[in-house]
Amino acid sequence: MPQPPPSNGPAPTLAEVARHAGVSTATASRVLNRSAPVSLDVAARVERAARELAYVRRRAAGARVTGVVAVVVFADPVQYHADTFPVRLLAGLRRSVPGAERELAVFTVPRRSRRRPLVHYLCGGHVDGVLLVGPWGDTALTGLLHAARVPVVSLGRPPDPGAVAFVDADNLTGARDAVRRLCASGRRSVATIAGPPDTAAGADRLAGYRQAVTSTSSARPAVAYGDFGSASGEHAMQRLLDQHPELDAVFAASDQMAVGALRTLRRHGLRVPEDVALIGFDDAPVAARCRPGLTTVRQPVEELGSRAMELLLRNPGHGESVVLPTRLVVRASG
Repeated sequence: MPQPPPSNGPAPTLAEVARHAGVSTATASRVLNRSAPVSLDVAARVERAARELAYVRRRAAGARVTGVVAVVVFADPVQYHADTFPVRLLAGLRRSVPGAERELAVFTVPRRSRRRPLVHYLCGGHVDGVLLVGPWGDTALTGLLHAARVPVVSLGRPPDPGAVAFVDADNLTGARDAVRRLCASGRRSVATIAGPPDTAAGADRLAGYRQAVTSTSSARPAVAYGDFGSASGEHAMQRLLDQHPELDAVFAASDQMAVGALRTLRRHGLRVPEDVALIGFDDAPVAARCRPGLTTVRQPVEELGSRAMELLLRNPGHGESVVLPTRLVVRASG
């Protein structure tokens, strides 16, 4: 994906693209707007020049309202459909502006995919704003959206919080409260199944775990990593038991991973919570259905969606943020 122009220099203009391609400004406009046919050679030269200069079409100050908001979810499609988080999030987005007609265009994008067609669509005047969900990684995408004057909000703390407005749950405090509960109950070997460390949620929940464990001299830390899915929780729990057979409590950074951990514990004949206490994160529907009921940290997913949409429609500044509190939901597992 092309890099955005340097922040200390002006964005490239259509005239510069035309000059770089060796054509007239009118011809470059016809190519980029698809308004009239041109030869394949000319079209290729103009599109190559636009890529090399990182040119994006800028929305005019009075650009028409399309009534469409793009929701770009960076996740493996299989995991996306297996997780209830996106469904709950979309419910919150849809109910956020009563009486306003807003259509959601949802894109699922693997994290390592080529994004050029997506960028051209998002910057091409087709949407009123963009919501980024999940680990989108670098600031090139948001830089291009800002250059095109497309409002953008990240659902989840971005890699560079100053680069884009965001809405997030207080993952660190929620994880810390959960682990403190395990430590306060007398558990002495408290492990965690952490999420991917290159995601904000994974990093913050791991930091909360570490804060709680290091403040309790009697608790011994142990970490294994998963991808927030149940299969990864199952495998991570096996690694923890292999390396730390004495463990008596586990904090899983998602309910799905906690459910996977529960399957492994049962295979080993370990009772929850008598032998090993278990706490998850999310308060997904599965937390109340599983047996024993899963103690978990509730993040207000629907409200996250609703607040993200409200922030987006205000066209926020790059550094604006909303962080919502979490709450420990106590059930039988820990």
